[in-house]
Amino acid sequence: MNFLSGEYECKIDPKGRLVLPAKIKANLPEASGNHVVLMRGFEPCLVLYPKVEWKSIYDKVAGLNEFNEEYRHFQRNFFRGNTEIELDGTGRFIVPRTMARFAELEKDAIVVGLGNRVEIWNPDKYEEFLIKDQQNFSQLAQKFLGDKPVEEQAI
Repeated sequence: MNFLSGEYECKIDPKGRLVLPAKIKANLPEASGNHVVLMRGFEPCLVLYPKVEWKSIYDKVAGLNEFNEEYRHFQRNFFRGNTEIELDGTGRFIVPRTMARFAELEKDAIVVGLGNRVEIWNPDKYEEFLIKDQQNFSQLAQKFLGDKPVEEQAI
């Protein structure tokens, strides 16, 4: 299994292109090739999934009962504007304008590897969403990971 990790400062060129950091690109699953899916995040960021990772998420969301109004509403918003992208040889791709507006991306971006996905943030917005208080962060770590034996921890 490939793990996407790290935090990188990147530039968006005047044509709206972003180059994925080499370490992120190198860790994309081979089965995905240069194909990724870009979507709006739950927060004001973009989320990029390798194609093979996207398939399992797609199956879960598409498998919700379409006759349930709440599920349809979720599906409509979740799938809204998702774009399959093929990276060029350098890992570069065009960020669609509607998505750039959503995430308030202009010239600078922070690219963050989060295991099975990558988030792309406006640097100022990213700072707003980080936990500033280390004690609070420590308490969350204890809550989510501290009481479970190591083999049960989902890290």
